Amino acid sequence: MTDPEAGRRSRRRPRQRVIPLEPVPAARMRWVFTLLCLGLIGLMGRMAWLQVMQSSALEARARSVQTQRTDPLGTRRPIVDRAGRLVALDEERFRLWAHPNNFRFPGDDPSVVRQPLDLARRLSGLLALPMADLVQRMGDRPSGIRLAEGLDPETASEVRRLGISGLDLEAYSHRVYPQGNLFANVVGFLNLEREPQAGLEQSRDRDLQRHEQSRSLRRGADGTPLPDNLSPGIFFGDDLRLQLTLDARLQELAAKALAAQVKEWSAKKGVAIVMDVRNGELLALASTPTYDPNRYWDFPPALFREWSVQDLYEPGSTFKPINLAIALQEKVIGPNDTVNDIGQLQIGGWPIFNHDKGANGVIDFATVLQVSSNVGMVQAMRNLEPLRYWQWLSKLGLESKPDTDLPGAVAGQLKTSQQFTTQPIEPATAAFGQGFSLTPLKLVQLHALLANGGRMVSPHITRGLRSGDGLARRNRTLGQPLIRPEVTRTVLAWMESVVEKGSGKGARTAGYRIGGKTGTAQKALNGVYVPGAKICSFVATLPIEDPRYVVLVVVDEPQGGNAYGSTVAVPVAKQIIDGLLVIEKIPPSGGRTAHQPARRPAVALDGAPASAG
Repeated sequence: MTDPEAGRRSRRRPRQRVIPLEPVPAARMRWVFTLLCLGLIGLMGRMAWLQVMQSSALEARARSVQTQRTDPLGTRRPIVDRAGRLVALDEERFRLWAHPNNFRFPGDDPSVVRQPLDLARRLSGLLALPMADLVQRMGDRPSGIRLAEGLDPETASEVRRLGISGLDLEAYSHRVYPQGNLFANVVGFLNLEREPQAGLEQSRDRDLQRHEQSRSLRRGADGTPLPDNLSPGIFFGDDLRLQLTLDARLQELAAKALAAQVKEWSAKKGVAIVMDVRNGELLALASTPTYDPNRYWDFPPALFREWSVQDLYEPGSTFKPINLAIALQEKVIGPNDTVNDIGQLQIGGWPIFNHDKGANGVIDFATVLQVSSNVGMVQAMRNLEPLRYWQWLSKLGLESKPDTDLPGAVAGQLKTSQQFTTQPIEPATAAFGQGFSLTPLKLVQLHALLANGGRMVSPHITRGLRSGDGLARRNRTLGQPLIRPEVTRTVLAWMESVVEKGSGKGARTAGYRIGGKTGTAQKALNGVYVPGAKICSFVATLPIEDPRYVVLVVVDEPQGGNAYGSTVAVPVAKQIIDGLLVIEKIPPSGGRTAHQPARRPAVALDGAPASAG
């Protein structure tokens, strides 16, 4: 038998020997304590160094990580016509950059790098470029290749949807002119570097630039935008736009009519201007030939200048109404006076003829304008002392730069007072609009003076910066009064007879009273008349009973023996006038039948009624 007690003793665990712990030496404790204290002091010192000495640098580094900065694209304000139609605006465009050393398609193994040909296959149809061209552009360059320029936002979105690694899209602003060449002569354009090169883009550059700020937005660790540290007005964008006085509908009508006539007569160039005589606003300023500002590089630089404000010409017979107003103002002629047109005069040894070299006999001044008598004009103006005549031409600003916002406007040319007063031929030729020169814009300004009762208004094509329904308009005076209103009414009545009975018949419009004057002048170049070269023109004022508009058409060097103001310029003016009456809703003249001149008597200088001629 086994001993139970022995079994229990055998299952008992052996007792473990307990070794007493020796006390830690005091020196070792001091060393450990010292090390711990030094570590703590080091940590505190490091914290103090970071918090005090390096806080600014660390804060800047944190800001750079937390802050997203967006630089402005440098957009410009739009340009609109008088009715708000867009003439120039900025649109977002994109450049596409390629980095072939990073080409990967969605789902590709990260170790796989696609070849340029693979990319060309994907992009060829989207960019409308041949695959061979794309491959050639990339070549064997590893990075930084500009594949495409001028991508619209829709195409850029399609490129993004491809999800191809190694493609970058760079946004930039692109100036667009939706009206094409319609306003090119006055608006101008920006080059590829967005530098203004001509027209209002250049002269009103500061007004057209938007003053944008760089945007900085702080985000938290999870990307949440933080509302603090935002500059006041950082997200504000003005909706200002530069408003023109020009009307796109009338501008298009004038441009088409003018271009067709210049082509028909094989002329060098032409211009058509419509001006509101009450305030100097130009409703149309069309010239031909012109250019497309969206593709300015396809046109010669000579077309970038607006010749109607920069080129001088001798106005010829269209200046005769201005001269008659001067003579009436100085009382050297009267509304009922007559002259004896004998067909030829000798002035200072120089012969002066009428355009047809015929005599008209004793005629009144309405008939002088109707038949465009040079001899009659010389006889009228010789009553005015030459120095006084020269002073009037100077007073009207013939040798001064006009007050206008049209870029590049130049002053006219007038002989010196000594030449004008000592050489009898000078005042004689000036009587029928030759021997001095001005711009078409200046002639419009002078005829507006006759139309508005004798005030000199400033021609302009801009109204200012407009926002919404508001309008920032520059204060404009009523104009300096130079000629008595009764004088201008008399001259306008004479001009009306030109349209009813004379060379301006082609401008007649049923139910409306219109005045005008044709002109066919010799063309001078560097002071010498060019043989056979003419400048044909016509100026109209309407409606005569309450003048509001002046229309001028000038065509340079039309070809053909029958090229006159009545045959070349009047048909263009007629089309413009018909459009103007509709666009501006001008009511017909009261109590007038078609083509029947209203016998409104001219007012003589002494207040007595006089024949309108």
